[in-house]
Amino acid sequence: MTFQPAQRLLALPPYLFVEIDRRKRAALAAGKDVIDFGVGDPDLPTHAFIIERLKTAVDDPAHHRYPLGVGAPRLRRTLAAFFQRRYGVRLDPETEVIALIGSKEGLAHLALAVVNPGRAVLLPEPGYPVYRSGTIFAGGKPHALPLHEQRGWLPDLSAVPVEVAREAALLFLNYPNNPTGAVATRAFFEEAVAFCRRHDIVLAQDAAYNEMYFDDADRPASILEIPGAREVAIELHSASKTFNMTGWRLGFAVGNCDVLAALARLKSNLDSGVFTAIQEAGCAAYDGFDRPELARARATYRERAIALADGLRQFGFRVAPPRATFYVWAGVPWGYDSMSLATRLLDEAAIVCAPGIGFGRLGEGYVRFAMTVPLERVRMALARMRELKW
Repeated sequence: MTFQPAQRLLALPPYLFVEIDRRKRAALAAGKDVIDFGVGDPDLPTHAFIIERLKTAVDDPAHHRYPLGVGAPRLRRTLAAFFQRRYGVRLDPETEVIALIGSKEGLAHLALAVVNPGRAVLLPEPGYPVYRSGTIFAGGKPHALPLHEQRGWLPDLSAVPVEVAREAALLFLNYPNNPTGAVATRAFFEEAVAFCRRHDIVLAQDAAYNEMYFDDADRPASILEIPGAREVAIELHSASKTFNMTGWRLGFAVGNCDVLAALARLKSNLDSGVFTAIQEAGCAAYDGFDRPELARARATYRERAIALADGLRQFGFRVAPPRATFYVWAGVPWGYDSMSLATRLLDEAAIVCAPGIGFGRLGEGYVRFAMTVPLERVRMALARMRELKW
């Protein structure tokens, strides 16, 4: 048999992290002590109060059967209560909350649920690659919204051509932002909601990092706080980073009931929902979102990020003070592009970072460091960099 993958796979942009991955595997095979800032996967364990709820739930045979695709009623009520406490936003748990198998799954499937082939999808660049791949799988036309340092990494919606806005079906936003760590202003959210209402566009705000802020002044809002947002917007949240639950695969979407119903209908044909014992653990997590364990985790990531950012500036990197997420987004020193810098750090210092070009063409000139290694390893990485000639 001569096998060829489906054309939709061939349409995906090249996976530009593959060479870094290959070199990392080679370094590990050679016995090198690799310090890996590449993947945003927390090294801190899931909080004990969540694990205890899971242990109890796993023993209950009621959780051993197929789950409901939109989420168990108890979880949806818990998430609605969390939204009321955290954002002052009232949600109907029956129609305005659905569970996801991690927010990545919801983001990837959303375009399939709301975008017809040939329609434009507005997506940030640099940005999380799933926005583009989900668009391509749905037959949509990706239209990049440039994010620039000079604008605080916020897109200029007024620069979207009228003809593109007219044919657009979906706009992705992501604040706090991966990879840049930027935080959106309320004024920008108001502008985005008005833009989508004016052009009849679904707005999807990826809020995976909403609880990963470093200062109360930067405590992120929900886009659903904006008047009129529920006419056009949904917001996607994730337990992965907030509660160190990346492997558990639990997220949720809230907002416009028609958009959520479309996403739920698609999902009912593709998956069978989240294991209900994990949903029980999710109830414990979101009931306890204001516990001190979460504040301590944020303080840990903040300490690491500030240490790395301060250190990188000594070597000619351009780094803004970290405000949110657990990423440090750094402009590379003069004479490098993102791949050459990432390759040199790996080959000469056994340090892994993500080249900015992997987040889109406009990510060139930057690299991303994930603060998922202990502080002593951050300091060790900086010590290794001091041995290099800059």
